[in-house]
Amino acid sequence: MMQGIVIAMTTVTKYTQGARFLCSDEACPLSKGFQYIRVHVPGATESATIRNDFLCNLCASSLQEDRKFRVLGDKQIVEIIATKALHAFQGHSNNQPFRFQSVTIFLRDESVNKMNIGNEYKIIGIPTCVKASQTAVCIEANSITFCNSKVPSGISDNFRCLLSLTSSSCWKFTAILANIFASQITPPGTYNLLKLCLLMSLVQTTDRNKELEDCLDILILTSDTLLIDRLLNFSINLVPRGIRHLVSTEIFPTLSRNKYGTGAVSIQAGSALLAKGGICFIGDLASHKKDKLEQLQSVLESRNITVYIPGKKLGEDIDQQMTFPVQCSFWSFVDMDSSSRRNAQKINTLIGQMLLAFAKNLNVEFSLEAERMTHGYYLASRRIRTDSICGSKLSASALKYLVFLSEAHARLNLRNKVLKEDVLIAALLFETSLTLKYGATVFCVAPNAIFPFELYNEEYLEQRDLYLTQCQQQLEQFIATYGPGTTIFSSDE
Repeated sequence: MMQGIVIAMTTVTKYTQGARFLCSDEACPLSKGFQYIRVHVPGATESATIRNDFLCNLCASSLQEDRKFRVLGDKQIVEIIATKALHAFQGHSNNQPFRFQSVTIFLRDESVNKMNIGNEYKIIGIPTCVKASQTAVCIEANSITFCNSKVPSGISDNFRCLLSLTSSSCWKFTAILANIFASQITPPGTYNLLKLCLLMSLVQTTDRNKELEDCLDILILTSDTLLIDRLLNFSINLVPRGIRHLVSTEIFPTLSRNKYGTGAVSIQAGSALLAKGGICFIGDLASHKKDKLEQLQSVLESRNITVYIPGKKLGEDIDQQMTFPVQCSFWSFVDMDSSSRRNAQKINTLIGQMLLAFAKNLNVEFSLEAERMTHGYYLASRRIRTDSICGSKLSASALKYLVFLSEAHARLNLRNKVLKEDVLIAALLFETSLTLKYGATVFCVAPNAIFPFELYNEEYLEQRDLYLTQCQQQLEQFIATYGPGTTIFSSDE
């Protein structure tokens, strides 16, 4: 038995389940009938079923297969790695040499297509090939069980105390978290907006096995790539599936030549599928070629990737295709000073997993006033950013991201209900992005709207709360003016 993550799999091919053999000497009584039947058994190699050196027990003549009676079954080969081997993809090292190897799993008949790339499984099977040099390990699978991540029981007393002390505000708790987050990398009070976004992305990204994944992608424009690279690398190590993509590897699945002689094509996972339910940190966008960036843009819009398999690779006339859901958040940055290329130092300090793990598994739902505020802001924003030539500058997916941002802020507050205060943070973040791209509008948001003051003590937090309350009133007025039909309910209503 072993447990691991699928990193590659082949297409489904046929194998011989059973075959009939006859004696080649027509005078032999065993040249007719069903005297020699060979059936594949779990753990056996396929050559044990089909070979050309079988001899008749009666006359010692060679046996020949009667192909009319061959029974075929389905076969698929997958490769898995031990879960702890993911450390090799997380961009940190303790300066100790290490290596990992994949294990080959043979799936047959009802077990084929039961495993997906990027998922974690427990496999019970029969070892069929374990070489002394440990260069190959193969297992014939008898039982496959999908493994879900365990949900932690709770959070520490320190966080409960902090949450209680800030319970009078919907904004103080997350402000304090952003202020102290990653203090090993950046001093408290610096990069607070970015750190808040990172925390929201971390708690929002999880493998809940839903059709629609609530991912929050982050793109950072910076002239300090060294610090940003260290901060992002530190952050991805807080989640089990934090994958740092290497430029020398592939982000999305690729085809490779099958090494098992089955005629099937092997599909390699790539960084994005390995990061399922987590974060794929792809580094500086400038380090990726144009075709890869176009592919990334397509995946960000559809949240899936399709792999095309030419029929000639399988010896067939018909091409095939396989589509995989991409269920991770992408983090990247753009070097505003591309002339300076500096290597980032890797950090391997891990803190805060239990906060994050608890928050990301909270099931949240929208309050009525939060839902109406979200739709109201979306409709009003579309209305003021629409012209007769280009139409609306906001896509339909904008509403989806507003929902995800609001849910993330609620989760980071350890709440299971989205309030209008969460929607305000989402709207300010979203409006800041729109302002950078299209310019300011009547709902004018300052670049530092989320953190208008330095966070040093309770007095500054109170000032921030007053400022955000004013922003919320401005947002409600903006919706009432430009989003008719989206009345904001009062608390009593």
